[in-house]
Amino acid sequence: MKRASAALTLAGFALAAALAGAGAVQATPATLDPQPGGEPFRPAIHFTPQQNWMNDPNGLVFHKGVYHLYYQHNPSGNTWGNMSWGHATSIDLTHWKEQPLAIATDDQQDIFSGSVVVDKNNTSGFGTPENPPLVAVFTSAYKDASPYRGLQAQSLAYSLDDGQTWTKYSANPVLNRNSANFRDPKVFWYDTPGGGGYWVMAAVEATDHKVLLYKSTNLKDWGLLSQFGPANATGGLWECPDLFPLAVDGDPANIKWVMVVNINPGGVAGGSAGQYFVGNFDGTTFTSESTKASDVLPAGTPVAGFNDGSYNGWAVNNEPGNWKNGPFGDVPAPGTLPGQNAVTGFAGTGLVNSFHDGDWPVGSMASPEFTLTSDYLNFLVGGGQHPRVSDKLDNTPPPGDLLFDGFEVPDGTTLADAGWTGTGDLAPVFQPATAGGDFYIGAKRINTFETGGAPGDDRQGTLTSPSFTLSRNFISLLVGGGSRPAGSGQTLEAQLLVDGQVVRSVAGGDTGQLNWKGWDVSEFAGRTARLRIVDQATGGWGHLTLDHVMLTDQAAVPRSDETTVNLVVDGQVVRSATGANSEVLDWASWNVAEFKGRPASIRIVDNNRFGWGHILADEFVASPKPATPRLQAYDWLDYGRDYYASVSFANMPQDKRIMLGWMNNWDYANSVPTSPWRSAMSLPREVGLTWTADGPRLVQKPVKQVDDLAGKPAYQEKTARSIAPGTAVLPPAAAGQVQRIDVTFSPGTASRAGISVLGNGTTSTVIGYDAATGEVYVDRSNSGNTAFHPLFSSVDSAPVQPEASGNITLRIYVDRSSVEVFAQNGRRTITDQVFPADGAGEVALFADGGTAVLKSVTVTPLDQAMFTTQSKPAKGHR
Repeated sequence: MKRASAALTLAGFALAAALAGAGAVQATPATLDPQPGGEPFRPAIHFTPQQNWMNDPNGLVFHKGVYHLYYQHNPSGNTWGNMSWGHATSIDLTHWKEQPLAIATDDQQDIFSGSVVVDKNNTSGFGTPENPPLVAVFTSAYKDASPYRGLQAQSLAYSLDDGQTWTKYSANPVLNRNSANFRDPKVFWYDTPGGGGYWVMAAVEATDHKVLLYKSTNLKDWGLLSQFGPANATGGLWECPDLFPLAVDGDPANIKWVMVVNINPGGVAGGSAGQYFVGNFDGTTFTSESTKASDVLPAGTPVAGFNDGSYNGWAVNNEPGNWKNGPFGDVPAPGTLPGQNAVTGFAGTGLVNSFHDGDWPVGSMASPEFTLTSDYLNFLVGGGQHPRVSDKLDNTPPPGDLLFDGFEVPDGTTLADAGWTGTGDLAPVFQPATAGGDFYIGAKRINTFETGGAPGDDRQGTLTSPSFTLSRNFISLLVGGGSRPAGSGQTLEAQLLVDGQVVRSVAGGDTGQLNWKGWDVSEFAGRTARLRIVDQATGGWGHLTLDHVMLTDQAAVPRSDETTVNLVVDGQVVRSATGANSEVLDWASWNVAEFKGRPASIRIVDNNRFGWGHILADEFVASPKPATPRLQAYDWLDYGRDYYASVSFANMPQDKRIMLGWMNNWDYANSVPTSPWRSAMSLPREVGLTWTADGPRLVQKPVKQVDDLAGKPAYQEKTARSIAPGTAVLPPAAAGQVQRIDVTFSPGTASRAGISVLGNGTTSTVIGYDAATGEVYVDRSNSGNTAFHPLFSSVDSAPVQPEASGNITLRIYVDRSSVEVFAQNGRRTITDQVFPADGAGEVALFADGGTAVLKSVTVTPLDQAMFTTQSKPAKGHR
């Protein structure tokens, strides 16, 4: 344990002791935590570091019979930061042993993503012919102390002891474009047709949506070969490229090259994802054969297009007092506005763009009323991803009784003068604060950042109110700041105490904006209570902000910080869409058949002042059919939310191509409820190319070593039977949290059918086939803990053509906090994290809207591979 960690642990014990007599939930001391591998949500067959943050896989290489996994790692905390290369090794791709930190951050640079090559011929000169080096090519993200500050450039480190220790090259960086977004080098050896060869580097200019290819004979001196892009999905940063050859259907006479480009945001399911292109590489240029052409407007009747230089009768409500009459301006935008990244994907000469004067202004605009005459309303949408959550667009308090005068104590006094008590840094003489937070009311509020001897997230203590009577059924309050998941060892929340016991608690959402939250306290009517703020948190978002505590007759309605496009019928919002944190507009569709013949209007709302606080909209068309989002036409490595930064292993035997991805999404990565680690890697996948109607496309399957973890099936059905409408739980033998499920079914007359996992009778993760859309989907909206981030809950789908027999066949890997679904023999995959209820493990079949037919199902437990003393799988052992 490092000294800093030890000090924080001691501070935590001291605060836990102070809380012990007051009915608080104490943090579990580190010495009493479950052993690594036994914590809630800890994967059994996916790699996770024992503790702290992890993201992109780096430097994947097979060397002397050992697989090396390097990865982006924060050695000092459980959120992103202090980027260094962690290291793990395996002899079978399933049992991983964590190694000492490989390449550490320093005062000059963070160590961003890259690759490792085996320099067999010692072209770099770092080794000898007898002991050739491993060479890491990585991105140096230079800090303020460096003469290259603010730049990203490519650097080298080398190892002469098989990847255990690394020496940074003294003449770094070796490739510098004076760019702030040039990163993620993937290097491989290219054999020239006439013999010989050279090193090729693929790296990205992230904001330009370009992959740059470079050539070197010694890994130190690089010359530009060519560039690829922009192409297909460009709604976010391009990152982590890869370029490799594959034989189509195993035919060595038919070789195609695959260019992988990860993107964030702008993925097919939202946020982070990986796309790929199939084509040819001649040693200089990659030429894609799978880039999609731009589309045309869907057939139908135009409702609004914004191409005549005016809003054409729309009522525009811009917030007064902004320099550029934001957010919508006086007329449609011609495209990109000042200070904005390039806006693309719109049609014609104008669009709605609420970035006038930046993200700060808020407002709305509404179309003239029109009659809905078609089954669908199609439109282009982009901008911020802030869904509609309520009708409340302002911050006015609900009717009720204000407690504690809203913390507006007389100037020159503190909460100590108002009868509050406290401990540690939260002694009441330091409160209320007059700084920090947004959307507070008045001038003063509680802010545990602005307290104690010096402001900061490491301030700790408790603050307890005078008693008050619960005279109404609800408490509504404005809350902001941070939160801490259960099991983190830290407590950060506002607590309601009745008879000295904690009966309700609430925390922020890792945001500076205060918003309305609350509790139903009707069961305590007439009783005396106190409010206590507990801040036992350190590190990022280690503070809580609180204001305007009220007794109310109705539940708190949260302010909707939305950026949305809405359909209004009879004064009610009946359909709503938001952007994807992208300046690329894409098609959205509403099925409005139930409202045909009725008057309606379109309302566009920008009620968000902060990051991605704007909305883009264009080309509303009434159509008989839904428009297909462009993203769905592109080729994706995975259609789930949690497969990103995927790259392939170097130096593999037998020309195998094995890929590994980060099983997380930047939309919510820092918030997933795991501790003391955060993030897992996907299962390693062997990838190949197969011929399809669209040409050669990827197929993927977990490496065979994963299936070597399987024992005898725990539950099996091989005889066809009906799946009646509803849900049918399989016998207890099928239940589990670490298992492989093979299921084949026919949708029959059902609109949806499939299987659910990690269930408990109330929650589950649903995996099914939608006959109307022709898609396999994973629905995690009721999978357990989904409330830790507003963008986590999702239904993720992939287009799947039934087999000639009409069957859908799925292979599903379940591992405590994830599902990986392989459909159509690996032609489509969906990878999603889930955080099920404690003990949830039921497996059930379901059918909706009709009867489906189960053809077969086999449930096979998988042996634990991580945090076990076993070094190799014992095939078939249980």
